[in-house]
Amino acid sequence: MFEKNNIQSRGFQNVYEGDKVVGFQIPIRSTYYRGVWLSMLRPAKITVDGEKYDGEQITWTINNKIFEQAELKNYPNENWNIQDLAILTVRKPNGLKYGLHNVEVFYTYSASYLPPRLDTMFGETFKRTMVLVK
Repeated sequence: MFEKNNIQSRGFQNVYEGDKVVGFQIPIRSTYYRGVWLSMLRPAKITVDGEKYDGEQITWTINNKIFEQAELKNYPNENWNIQDLAILTVRKPNGLKYGLHNVEVFYTYSASYLPPRLDTMFGETFKRTMVLVK
């Protein structure tokens, strides 16, 4: 079952490669009732405790597949369903410290029934105070 917030607390964690922390993950859910084709997604921007992350620092995991942000436009047949979580993985050496963090996630998408110039109208910044535990 999803939490009410767009940013989900279950799954907020550091990412390890062996014993080394190489980043962190933030699970999010779509708020668009129709789901979103990946080619319609625009790159996410994440801010944690005032530090900003974007571009190549972030990958999306949707349907158990990992996508670089720049690649999203190449997947018109992949859908992020409203019932599925997307995992945003941020590359950050040493990840985040354990404890409270102020997390902001911004993403937008275009809609098939609106002209491209209006696609930013769906952009929204979601904010949540999260606890990172071991």
